[in-house]
Amino acid sequence: MNFNYLFVLAPIAAVLALVFAYIFYRQIMKVEEGTEKMKEIAQAVRVGAKAYLRRQYTVVAIFFVVTSLFLVFLSFVLKVQSRWTAFAFLTGGFFSALSGYLGMMAATNASARTAHSARQSLNSALRVAFRAGAIMGLVVVGLGLIDISIWFTVLHYLVGYDLRLTTVTLLSFGMGASLQALFARVGGGIYTKAADVGADLVGKVEAGIPEDDPRNPAVIADNVGDNVGDVAGMGADLYESYTGSILSSAALGASAFYASKYALNAVILPMVVAAVGMVASILGIFLVKAREDASQKNLLNALNRGIYGASLLIVVATYFVIKALLPNHMGLFGSVVTGLMVGLIIGKSTEYYTSSSYSPTRFIASQSLTGPATTILSGLSVGMLSTAIPVLAVAFGIIVAFWAAGGFSKPILGLYGIGIAAVGMLSTLGITLATDAYGPVADNAGGNAQMAELPEEVRRRTDALDALGNTTAATGKGFAIGSAALTALALLAAYIEEVRGGLIRLVNNGWSFPDIARVVGSSEAKALLDWLHHATIADFMRLFAVNLMNPKVIVGIFLGAMMPFFFSGLAIKAVGKAASEMVEEVRRQFREIKGLLEGKAKPDYATCVEISTREAQKAMVLPALSAVLAPIFTGLIFGVSGVMGLLIGALSSGFILAIFMANAGGAWDNAKKFIEEGNYGGKGSEPHKAGVVGDTVGDPLKDTAGPSLNILIKLMSMVSVVVAGLVVAYHLL
Repeated sequence: MNFNYLFVLAPIAAVLALVFAYIFYRQIMKVEEGTEKMKEIAQAVRVGAKAYLRRQYTVVAIFFVVTSLFLVFLSFVLKVQSRWTAFAFLTGGFFSALSGYLGMMAATNASARTAHSARQSLNSALRVAFRAGAIMGLVVVGLGLIDISIWFTVLHYLVGYDLRLTTVTLLSFGMGASLQALFARVGGGIYTKAADVGADLVGKVEAGIPEDDPRNPAVIADNVGDNVGDVAGMGADLYESYTGSILSSAALGASAFYASKYALNAVILPMVVAAVGMVASILGIFLVKAREDASQKNLLNALNRGIYGASLLIVVATYFVIKALLPNHMGLFGSVVTGLMVGLIIGKSTEYYTSSSYSPTRFIASQSLTGPATTILSGLSVGMLSTAIPVLAVAFGIIVAFWAAGGFSKPILGLYGIGIAAVGMLSTLGITLATDAYGPVADNAGGNAQMAELPEEVRRRTDALDALGNTTAATGKGFAIGSAALTALALLAAYIEEVRGGLIRLVNNGWSFPDIARVVGSSEAKALLDWLHHATIADFMRLFAVNLMNPKVIVGIFLGAMMPFFFSGLAIKAVGKAASEMVEEVRRQFREIKGLLEGKAKPDYATCVEISTREAQKAMVLPALSAVLAPIFTGLIFGVSGVMGLLIGALSSGFILAIFMANAGGAWDNAKKFIEEGNYGGKGSEPHKAGVVGDTVGDPLKDTAGPSLNILIKLMSMVSVVVAGLVVAYHLL
């Protein structure tokens, strides 16, 4: 069996990333946590975050056990899947949860330390918060790549699966990661936004007290929510994005180079590209530093310096990697560069539409002068307009990556190029996720500073970091959404490949398929297998009538386009319901606890934490169920053609809707912060109250529904791949 020594770069780079994550964690823990009050607040947030995750993981574990039993049925009873599918699925979910948990532990330990460092200087606070974010970034990419490396070694070298079966089985690993990420994003998003909306509407608007004021009963739940939603949820989310892009590209590589001496090289190429990206990200992290008098634009430039430096290193290294692995296909270098370019374009576009340094967000702030209605209308318009550049960039990236790799003369190579472009876009995830995850740390640091009653200068510094964090968080979501579009497109081809694999397994088990026999001209197993091994994607499209004249495809497209709206509706409704309970509870405490608003009594933080926890646990199950069941029932009712339509519809509407919600929410948030800096009347003014209303509308869009959609798109694709054998067996017999 062939072996290429460049493959060892993947586990080596993964271990290196985890080592640096540990080093950064030790550095953070050496920083003082501040006063006793600061330590007490940080401990309360840590306890609340751990308690929530314990309850979430209990619910998720039940869901995973049931799904695993279904996969065991497919594997051992119907024999339409590899016997390793259920095990790969479970490990994908476990490591997705672990990456989020470890990132959250780093964040909860860093928030008070960031606030304490802000007492010294802005640069000191940036260093602590960014290193905490870097821990998340490096843990996600390190765990993701080492898990893939281990599973590839087990399935291909120890079990002896061929490359096609190995890579398709690995997609069930991706399904586990996606399912866990969906629970983490939706549950964490409902938790954090219920607390945030409740705290803001009653605290800021009705009571007129500052954000993160210790008199607000929802303030601890709000800070806990930042960690379980924006850190643990985001870590699980980007873990599945990262592994999904690598796995889908590997599956396409196995098909594109089937029976070629370069087949193994094509499969490990995305892993090696991810490995060099990991090393480049570590180097880029050390480039991030800022002056004490830095403006938000200076801070953003400091973070961008690290991202651009890492991107440049990846471009150079990838050229030599492709030359070593696939020397006759240097067009793939163009695909990788295209993916990086598209990622940077999406990042800059997101920065423009969500940063208070630019006109769109300032326009929303100016509209607050005439009240909440115009604030909301302007935010909606900015969010809608912001979809144009990312969509055009992804469209450009798809065409260029497809053409560079093979074009229409070799469409399977072209699709492989699109998958490689997604890997290129996420190759800098180690540092782009660091810039994203640092935002919630800065936000919690500001809350700690406010509750601990630190000097105004400290809060000013943490606010500067927090405002920047809103932009970098939106940029991180843009990366995830953009990569989801490219990865989901690659998964469409991977779905057809699993249809092929499922049919091959069934024929080997003695099944016969009349429709295929008519195409082949023979019902003998040898003839069927020969055709299945050598048929192109176009052959399968014709076999299953995947074309726009087939009403099953059209119905599938409509169902797929509906799913992101249905899913988002469930998530936003859950936030609204939980936020209503939170508002009533905060009002009750202000009304019934004597001396609370005067600061003479302590609020009941625990009840607010319980409301967010309870509602998040109840509400996260139905959206996850809908994502899993939609492709299964569509496949059983409408067959392969219906599933293809479903995935195309979900990809097109989900991609655009996710960008709209993420950018509109980010712009509303920073418009509010722009007013709080003293513009248009500053804190407590009527424009500020209008800005808070806009922010509360945008919160569930940008932190609950929006970032969950990129997971929804890929989870539906992964589920479709895993149950492909069941669907073809049901419809072709």
